Amino acid sequence: MRRTTVVLAGLSVAIAVGACGARGRTPAEPTPSPSAPVERPAAGEHQLSLTHGGVERTYQLYAPAGYDPARPTALVIALHFYPGSGSGIREMVGLDAVADRENVLVAYPDGQNGGFNALICCGTGDDVGFLRALTEHLVKTWRADPDRVYLTGISNGGDMSFRAAVEADGLFAAVGVVSGGYSGPRTAPEDYVPDSPVSVITFIGGQDQYAGAFAEGVRTWQRRLGCRPKAAPRVPGPQRISRTDATCADGSDVTVYTLPEMGHRWPGARSGQLADADAGLVATELIWDFFAAHPRRAR
Repeated sequence: MRRTTVVLAGLSVAIAVGACGARGRTPAEPTPSPSAPVERPAAGEHQLSLTHGGVERTYQLYAPAGYDPARPTALVIALHFYPGSGSGIREMVGLDAVADRENVLVAYPDGQNGGFNALICCGTGDDVGFLRALTEHLVKTWRADPDRVYLTGISNGGDMSFRAAVEADGLFAAVGVVSGGYSGPRTAPEDYVPDSPVSVITFIGGQDQYAGAFAEGVRTWQRRLGCRPKAAPRVPGPQRISRTDATCADGSDVTVYTLPEMGHRWPGARSGQLADADAGLVATELIWDFFAAHPRRAR
C-alpha cells in the first residue's frame, strides 16, 4: 500500500489502488451538527468530534493563547500518514508553536481506521465531505476565516490534500504536501484540477521510492493549470536542496522543494516516525510562510 509507514512500504501499489474506490468528485453535503457536548470556543487544546454521513469523526483542535472568538482567524488542517492519527502528526510537525506565534487555529483530524480515502489509498470513507463539513463547522463556530483556510499533510495525508484541493472546490486557499503526490486513477482525466485557484507547496525527497511519481504529478498539475516557471531563490546549505517556483494561469502559485538526500519524511521535524531533523530545512515554517502569503483568490 503506497504512502504508508516504512513497515507497510513493501505492499503492492496494485492492492492500494483497489482500496481507493470509484473515481469522481465528491458532492458537497449539508453541514452536520457537532456531537454533544456543545462546544465553547476558547483558547487551549480541545478533543472534539463531528458526525458526518452517520459516522462520528474525531479531531483535535488547538487554539492559541491569543485566540479571540470574536475575530476571524486563519485555520490550518493537518492530515496524518497511514496508519496514523491526528495526535501523531501534531506531535511531529510542531504546528502548535506556529499557532502560538501567528495566532492560528490548527485542526488535527483522525482518519477512519488510521487513514484517509485519498488518491491511492487508504479507505473508503467520504473524507472530502468530512473535510468540507469540518471546515464549515470551524468557520461557523470558531470564526475561522474562510479566506485563510489551509490544508497540509504527509504521505497518505499529502495525497488527501491534493484530492481535497480538487474536489472541495473553493474551500482551501493553499495546500502543503510533504512526501505525497498527485497521482493514481482519479487524476487521469485532464480536467481533474481545481476550478478555483489553489496554491501548492510540496517537498519531495530524492531517496523516497515514490519521488518519480511525485515529481511527475507536479509536472502534470502545472501543465494542466498552465503554470509558467519563474525565478526562485537559492536554498542555502550543503544538502544540494533545490527550489522551483511557478505561477499558473489562474493566479495560483506552485513551489517545489527537492531534497536529494531525504526519504519518505517530514523535513525539519525533530521527533516522530517520519521525522527528519537533519533534512536541511524546516518544512513547517516554510509551509506557514507560503500559506500566509496566499489567502484565497477569487476564481
